[in-house]
Amino acid sequence: MLTKRHLAHAQGYLELGMLAEAAAELERIAALDAMSREVCAVRLALLHERQDWAAARDLAQTLVARTPEDAGIWVTWAYATRRAESLEAAEQILREAERHHPTEATIQFNLGCYACQRGDLKLARRRVDQAIALDSKFAALAATDPDLAPLRAHGASTDCQPGG
Repeated sequence: MLTKRHLAHAQGYLELGMLAEAAAELERIAALDAMSREVCAVRLALLHERQDWAAARDLAQTLVARTPEDAGIWVTWAYATRRAESLEAAEQILREAERHHPTEATIQFNLGCYACQRGDLKLARRRVDQAIALDSKFAALAATDPDLAPLRAHGASTDCQPGG
């Protein structure tokens, strides 16, 4: 019960932007519970807010090893890796993630963003279209995502349907 209370307090502090207080609450959690899925999720959110990309990358990598079926954690690992290391390292992670989650729209979208940043607009278009086909919410995101600016600048409309 104590872990749940500390975790709830940590989440509340995090929502209020009180990062030091959130970290202190997480530190109060017993070692036995410190690597539970719930605690790790809050710890990962804290690391994201602190922009501690290396630590976020390491924790996300550990979580992927424990729960490779969770597509979201792969995306988190790639996001942190891009910031801690490089776009190339993040892209390698998502290519592996794609093998585990071939129909995950977020993975396709991010691979499209990475391709666009590398200058491969044809591949970027294909990946973004695939993401939109899997989940239409990515059409609006494609119209504003800064990573896709080169795609939009070259007249490769990001609001068309797949194959368009």
